[in-house]
Amino acid sequence: MTFITDIKTFAAIGTGVIGAGWIARALAHGLDVVAWDPAPDAEAALRTRVANAWPALEKQGLAAGASLQRLRVVPSVEECVRDADFIQESAPERLDLKCSLHARISAAARPDVLIGSSTSGLLPSEFYADATHPERCIVGHPFNPVYLLPLVEVVGGEKTAPAAIEAAKSIYQALGMRPLHVRKEVPGFIADRLLEALWREALHLVKDGVATTAEIDDAIRFGAGLRWSFMGSFLTYTLAGGPAGMRHFMAQFGPALKLPWTYLQAPELTDGLIDAVVEGTTEQQGSRSLDELERYRDDCLLAVLEAIKTTKEQHGLQFAE
Repeated sequence: MTFITDIKTFAAIGTGVIGAGWIARALAHGLDVVAWDPAPDAEAALRTRVANAWPALEKQGLAAGASLQRLRVVPSVEECVRDADFIQESAPERLDLKCSLHARISAAARPDVLIGSSTSGLLPSEFYADATHPERCIVGHPFNPVYLLPLVEVVGGEKTAPAAIEAAKSIYQALGMRPLHVRKEVPGFIADRLLEALWREALHLVKDGVATTAEIDDAIRFGAGLRWSFMGSFLTYTLAGGPAGMRHFMAQFGPALKLPWTYLQAPELTDGLIDAVVEGTTEQQGSRSLDELERYRDDCLLAVLEAIKTTKEQHGLQFAE
């Protein structure tokens, strides 16, 4: 079967932080967007979120015809998806909710229209179980802020057609993203499994009084985080192995994997641990509002992305490499 890849109308189911990020990205790429969310104040909250993201998107560069006026909020799922060329669901992470929503979405959508879900860990074979034409159903898991970060994990279910995976990758690339095909259905996919391991260790460090939340963030942003933004872990460790590369690194540092450096299992979220995390992050935030922090984050991301792009061009590399 052939699926639509030249999209003009983007349907968004759910308009929270992730859904709004998708909407901002689609609008910035010159698409018409139709959105639905059952919350009574959803439209006002959505337009506020998109407006707060727009300055960063303007700095990055808008597509021809991009406009906030091309967003329309409708009262039903069926109206939202009926004429859409692509559908992205970003509802809360509840399996029963996803199942019922996708049954409605897929029944109302045209059969050649792809349906993506922003789920961060639920398996597509489970929540697409009752979908009509499940061969066009995929996961497209983005990262916050969706309108700036290019990574999107693409995952198929048991009934997903290989052509749907390729079509989804094409659509996401047209939206300026870097699709990563996750070959197997595993909880948490790839990126969140890595982030979860780091998060668990960070909570242990706070719980054990080793470091504050600010000190842990500093350990990341002034250290490995800078390398991760352009090289990742495996290539970084290849360099750490010297002339012999990764094989020498594995031989030299492999035995350390048997040392009890990490806990892996998450600590119990006691009231004391929660209070310590909340108090630490409140101190980090200071007097800045969340909107101000988001704009600061966006400007930093734009600067990092532009610096990496410029440096890669100097070395004759494509930005996606």
